[in-house]
Amino acid sequence: MATFVLVPGAWLGAWAWEDTARTLRENGHTALPLTLTGLAERAGQGGPETDLNTHIADIAGFIEENGLRDVTLVAHSYAAAPVTGAAGRLVDRLERVIYVDSAPFTAGMCMLDLMPPEAADQLNRQVSASGDGWRLPMPPFEVLGLSGSLVGLGEGQRDALCSRATPHPFGTYTQRLAGPTEPGAGVDRVLITCHDFMGLLDAGTPMLAYLKQPPWRRFELPTGHWPMLSAPTELADILDKAVS
Repeated sequence: MATFVLVPGAWLGAWAWEDTARTLRENGHTALPLTLTGLAERAGQGGPETDLNTHIADIAGFIEENGLRDVTLVAHSYAAAPVTGAAGRLVDRLERVIYVDSAPFTAGMCMLDLMPPEAADQLNRQVSASGDGWRLPMPPFEVLGLSGSLVGLGEGQRDALCSRATPHPFGTYTQRLAGPTEPGAGVDRVLITCHDFMGLLDAGTPMLAYLKQPPWRRFELPTGHWPMLSAPTELADILDKAVS
């Protein structure tokens, strides 16, 4: 049985993984959802100084302080950035890294690199105008859907996102990832692609070509960008297959 550490994407906390974690536990696994600094029940711990290094330290510290080994570290969306950083520091504690509708970062990258300059400028203005200069509020669904598929999110899931989402510390978007970023050579590497990332890989995006080759393994889940909300049981089943 595997030990999963489940890291949520932007605006989310451990709560987003509740249903998937429950199914994993029913299947005999250890499932440990993690809330990062400045989000959900840890919102009060965030501040202007909260950055990508903070979230990398959250993940590495959680695994080390709990004495966890042979960990399957799972990143959803934004969490790909801090999980990549943590994986480079936890070589002897990891068995596997899994990226859910996301991909590992390379040294020198930041979240803002993934969007057009005009979109990045818009986020900076939004943070200045309505986020006290350091918090990024979750955008409305009509804007959110421009960058992530909303397929599978019913009224209940959308209500949960709206009511439980937390403004995200923007320093985690602007700070560039520093090394080390590579997990150990023997660490298993897995992608779970939903609608968004399926399209990018299948279109032959050059910078992602390496993800279609060993040692990477790929599983597909035909749902939107938030599978832990839109298809939590199906996501748990794929996670179970990935470690079997």
